[in-house]
Amino acid sequence: MPARVVAEHRDRYVVWGADGERAAVLAGRLRHQARSREELPATGDWVAVDEGRGTAAIHAVLPRRGLFRRKAAGDTTEAQVLAANVDTALIAAALPGDVNARRIERYLALAWESGAVPVVVLTKADLADDVDAALRGVRAVAPGVDVAAVSAVTGMGVDDLARWLKPGRTAVLLGSSGAGKSTLTNLLLGAEALRTGAVREDGKGRHTTTHRQLVRLASGALLIDTPGMRELQLWTADAGLETAFADVEALAARCRFGDCAHGAEPGCAVRAAAESGALDSDRLESWRRLRRELDWLELRQDEAAAAAERARVRTIHRAQRAYYKGRRGA
Repeated sequence: MPARVVAEHRDRYVVWGADGERAAVLAGRLRHQARSREELPATGDWVAVDEGRGTAAIHAVLPRRGLFRRKAAGDTTEAQVLAANVDTALIAAALPGDVNARRIERYLALAWESGAVPVVVLTKADLADDVDAALRGVRAVAPGVDVAAVSAVTGMGVDDLARWLKPGRTAVLLGSSGAGKSTLTNLLLGAEALRTGAVREDGKGRHTTTHRQLVRLASGALLIDTPGMRELQLWTADAGLETAFADVEALAARCRFGDCAHGAEPGCAVRAAAESGALDSDRLESWRRLRRELDWLELRQDEAAAAAERARVRTIHRAQRAYYKGRRGA
């Protein structure tokens, strides 16, 4: 039977199906056949589970129509899936001190790559001295993206979020620790369903969410709350990077050379725009940094794939040797 993953806790899951909410675990075949964690269920996935009551066994992950993923933290070259089958990515940043243009650009690149439509949500607007200035600053680094300011304390702007929280549609709420994601989710739910932390004396929130969880709002919209991310590295985001930096890409189309790296090449329209002030030089440097990161990661992925193939071949050869050795012994 089909069911949807609403929470994941290490090797255990919670799914919603025709019989309501159930605990679930991976079937042995799915666990052993998965070549990476990316192929295992994630919050938002549709999965195939067995019928009945009690703990369900997840036998397969059904085809995904979108995947929000990043490089796993640490030295490992592996993707970490944050949410699946998402329509809208709500990128939360808390006013006044958590609005980082470079971090927002990263979120936008990953969101566009996932197939979701990003929306930047500036939370804790009641603490900001100049909300309009903050909105203008974010719009400058998020061309074509809707930006909203909300306050869970005063209710400012919360009703406006209904534009992106439609019945039957799934949104994911992303952002750094203490951005007020769980508080906002509880407000949208109309109940204290998720644990929250008190605001510190410096106005920053406390990290409280420990796992990704999908909840159903009264409107019929679905919302995935996520833990705060201290580290956000790209995974595969070439198309997402192009969309997030559409202004840079538009200028690049006017460069003299099609493979211009926007460095010292003659006739570079991107560099000329940065030198004239038409393009923010910090934004151009951010594009270069993310482009280098993706190129480096692609190289690491190729190396990891080659190493995995060598290991697979060695395993086959060992099995063949053991087989023929056994036949000779017999």
